[in-house]
Parts: sequence; C-alpha cells; structure tokens
Amino acid sequence: MMLQIQKKQNYKSFVSKTILVKSLIATLAIGLFAVNGLGKDLSSEKNESLLLKPIDGLNDEEYDKFMLGKSFFRIPWVEAPSATTARDGLGPLFNANTCISCHPSNGKGTLYNTNDDFSRSLIPKLSIKSDGSKEHKKQLELYGLVKEPNYGNQISINGIHGVKFEAKANITFSEIEVRFPDGEVDTILKPHYALKDLQYGELHKDTTLTFRLAPTLNGMGLLDDIPNEQILKNEDEFDKDGDGISGKANYVYSPITKKIQLGKFSWKATTTSIKHQAADAANNDMGLTTIYYPNDTCTDTQVGCKKSPKARDAIDLPELRLDAMTYYITHRKTYSAKETKEYKEGLALFKQIGCNKCHVDSFTTKAGIKISPFTDLLLHDMGEGLADGRSEFKATGNEWRTAPLWGLALHEKINKKTPRLLHDGRARDFQEAILWHGGEAENIKKTYMNLEKKKREKLIKFLEEV
Repeated sequence: MMLQIQKKQNYKSFVSKTILVKSLIATLAIGLFAVNGLGKDLSSEKNESLLLKPIDGLNDEEYDKFMLGKSFFRIPWVEAPSATTARDGLGPLFNANTCISCHPSNGKGTLYNTNDDFSRSLIPKLSIKSDGSKEHKKQLELYGLVKEPNYGNQISINGIHGVKFEAKANITFSEIEVRFPDGEVDTILKPHYALKDLQYGELHKDTTLTFRLAPTLNGMGLLDDIPNEQILKNEDEFDKDGDGISGKANYVYSPITKKIQLGKFSWKATTTSIKHQAADAANNDMGLTTIYYPNDTCTDTQVGCKKSPKARDAIDLPELRLDAMTYYITHRKTYSAKETKEYKEGLALFKQIGCNKCHVDSFTTKAGIKISPFTDLLLHDMGEGLADGRSEFKATGNEWRTAPLWGLALHEKINKKTPRLLHDGRARDFQEAILWHGGEAENIKKTYMNLEKKKREKLIKFLEEV
C-alpha cells in the first residue's frame, strides 16, 4: 500500500515538473518572439539573411514550393540554346540574370556596385507622348504609357551573345544647399539624367527618361494581403478634409485577370499583385516570357534581337514556376521594428509632424495580422523637385506611390552601406530624402525643418530603425 502511495506521489511530481518545464519553454518562446519574432510572419531580428527565411509553420509541401520558388529567384538564368533547359531563355536583352542581382538578399538595391559604376539595380525607363493614334491608345490601355519606338519601355544594359545591349545609365549630380531656420546647412544632390553608348539609334524627340532603383522586397506578401477597402479609406483625391494631403489610387490593367484593378506595387503603383509584379520584372529585367508576357522585349528596329536563338520551350517561365516564385516572395519573413521606448518616442514625433498621413503605420491584413509598413500604397503629388514627367495609368509625372519604410533598417546589414533613398537613389540619408519632399508634403517638410535639432535627430534615428 505504501509503495502504491509513493508511486502516485512520484507520478504527480513528474507531471508537475513536466508542466513546469513546458510552461518555462512556452514563456521563453514568447519572450524570444517578443525580441526576435513578433509571430510567424514578422521578426525584429536585424539579420542580413532574415528576408531569405520562410515564415514559420510551413508543411512539407509548402516548404518544397517555397524552395522551388527560391531556386528560380536566386540561381542564374542562361541564354538559349542550353542543356540547362529549366533555366534557359535569358534575354535576348536583359539587365540581370537573377532576381537577387537587383534585390540583394531580397533587400533594396544599391545605386553603385563595388567598382563605383551604376549597379544593375538602377533601371532606366522610357516613354513618349501619345499622338492619339489607335496604336498609342492601345498601349495606354495595356501599359499606362507609350513605349519609345527604338528601345521600348526600359533600357537593357546587357544582351546575350550576338545581341547588342541597348545603352548604359549615366546620372550626374549637382549640389544644392538647404539652410534650416536654426542655421544648420545640409547639401542635397540634384540628378541629371542621361544615357550613353546608345546602340540602336537616337531616342525619340519626345522621350521622357527616368530612373528607378529596385526597392526592398520586405513584407511584399503582407502588403498584398491588405484589403482594398483599407487602402481606399485613406484616399482623398480632392482633399475634401483640407489637410493638404490628397492620396489617389492608381487603377491599372492586369494581364493576370484581364481587368482594371487597384495598383499596389512599383514606384507608381502600376502592378496589381505579387504575381503581376513578378511576371513584369521577369520580362523587362531578364527577358523571360510568361503566358502573361509571351514576347521578348525586342523592338521592330532591333533586328539582331528578333533573330536571336530561342529557348526550347515557347514560355521561359511556365505557370508552375511563376507561381512558385510568387509563393516564395509572399512567404518570407518580414522585418518590423521592435517597439522599444525609443521607437515609441520616435513614432510619436513622426505622427506629430504629420508623416503618418502618407506613411501610414497601421494596417490589418486579411489574415488578421497587424502590420506597420509606413505606406498608404496611394499616389501623392510630391512636387516639381521629385517629378520625373512620366505618367503611368492614372499616375501623373508629379505623383508617386508612398514608399514603404519598413525593412530599410536591414539595408546596411545586407549591403554594408547606408541605403540610397527615393526613386532614383539621389538621397544619401533620410534627412536628404525629407528635404526633397514637396507638393503635398511641403508643409510637413517645413515642420520638420523647424524642429529643434535634437528632435530632428530623434526622428532620423527612428527612421533608421524602421
């Protein structure tokens, strides 16, 4: 009898210890998530490889799909014909042979490479004014712009064997001094756009030339999962509330759905989904065809390009592979800053001067995840200083989609240098980026400039951690 009582006591003791150990493990896990995780999708871990990691909880089938997409995202494509039939079809004209060439470790691109030449992350874009012809009207309907006749929508800085590249980027900068009310002087850089080594003749006389720097891929899947109604509730195209901010939605044609839809991605919100963005970039940046973009980017005047060898398969990136790439992009970890005391103080200052009117800090995804991307995904008139003159669907030459700020804190970890900011990388730091804000943001910029220096430094420190 005593032996039975002792066994029961030992069993109760074992159960109690087991429960205690499990509770401690759970507590530690929660603590770790508070520091590094924030959940299965979000992490505050400042790590150069964070954006390469899958979200937690993928099953075997999902993980296999993630890794398949990762392989097509990272392993170089080759020109046809090739024994590597799963990856041939590069070009004939292209800027890079992998996605990560423009998005290192899935982060933001750099303005310059290690040789101080312009990197492949900097993309020259072209368009011309419409002449009202049937052809031009069709291009406006499908692409939101009219392509330059000799070079198309985008300059390719590389070509496969036997095909000439199109041109090389050439930006020079002049300095502008900006004086603050308290006497501080900062210098911002004004870009002057040009192309050199044009291989297919002169540009059309009415060409608009602009440059775009590849943005970070941080949180793309979560941005894609924001309900449209949450985005549109911030729209105020005619500034009915009188606050000077008039966010506007861009509505664009999607080759995926064959419908006009809300634009969410790219510098002027001209793609509607991650899949749309991936297919567009595959075609324009790497010369890869999909069922949505079934043709190479050669123009009629580029004879050698049109006659170049073709891949064995008519479509370089079949639907299965495009879907896998889309899955990979949408199921990676997202960096979101840890809400420390300093973060909260910086956020309060950010809101005090009105930055959050465009860089919205709070959304809830369809999956119920609360996120702080610091964007409204809407278009805003940013003034003549930032205007590039390029209209895309409903976006005018002065308008830009509010750039998400989250994830920029990883740039220095990934690239070992501070990020170049704004659409063309002209700004060398956050203060320079703020000083370029005009149009709807003019008053907010002036409010920032009138802050005492310690508060300006606190706000910049906050932005560097977001």
